[in-house]
Amino acid sequence: MQNTPDSHAILRVRGLSKQYANGHHALHPLDLDIKRGEIFALLGPNGAGKTTLISIICGLVNRSSGTVTVDGADNVDQYKLARRKIGLVPQELSADSFETVWNTVRFSRGLFGKSPNPPLIEQILKDLSLWDKKDNPLITLSGGMKRRVLIAKALSHEPEILFLDEPTAGVDVALRQGMWSLVKKLRSQGVTIILTTHYIEEAEDMADRIGFINKGKLQLVETKQDLMRRLGGKTLSLSLAQPVDALPGQLVALGLQLSPDGLQLLYPFNDREQEHDFSALLAAIGQAGLGITDIQTRERSLEDIFVEFVGAQA
Repeated sequence: MQNTPDSHAILRVRGLSKQYANGHHALHPLDLDIKRGEIFALLGPNGAGKTTLISIICGLVNRSSGTVTVDGADNVDQYKLARRKIGLVPQELSADSFETVWNTVRFSRGLFGKSPNPPLIEQILKDLSLWDKKDNPLITLSGGMKRRVLIAKALSHEPEILFLDEPTAGVDVALRQGMWSLVKKLRSQGVTIILTTHYIEEAEDMADRIGFINKGKLQLVETKQDLMRRLGGKTLSLSLAQPVDALPGQLVALGLQLSPDGLQLLYPFNDREQEHDFSALLAAIGQAGLGITDIQTRERSLEDIFVEFVGAQA
């Protein structure tokens, strides 16, 4: 997929691909620009190529072709310069050492050549509700706490770009809400956020732009507003008094659909387009001899669009 070059991009990916020795294409050649200061959600089913793409950008996996520049620095030829600008919160938990939370985060900052900054480390731990655990060995922490430590480590060297690969997997609702509050705070400070998540409602709430990736191919990149405008809309749902096996032809012609269980009539519409004569629709249903017990409308969500998109690509 080609993307229009963006003069405000902090991350540029061009012709990036990954093919393994056995011939498997984990990533097909793709282009992508990430804008400075945006929240970009990369969505796709398991095995779609999300983690491979992030790992190549962060220099953890070798690419087969293409280039990646991070704020102008090539992530191979200028690896250290590029990597210092990136914070990565990996999907897999690997915080099982006997070192304390404080020392782990402090040491991570030092790995990037940053001078000690205890007030900053303290603030990060407090933002992540880890301050009372600062002297605890990592191995004693719960899975949710370990994930917070991974985020603290990623933030310790004050990156300009933060990758969050399934950051809320396996954590409770309260922690998820706290983490997203922190993400919004970081974005307000100018940090660029790239996230993957299985909680599609999080992407819908947080992201400025959405990318769909499937089978190693970047299929779609749009602003959330454009995506919802183009593929969103509403569905009128009418519950039937009795199930039916098929709809009369005159109702099909009006755009009505029958639910799989035969108990609902569904009428997808976009209220931003032409006017809809719902009274005529109801009259036609009555003339067809179908009784209605309830009427509801539901806005299509990003999750609906995503599930439909993945299904179409299967």
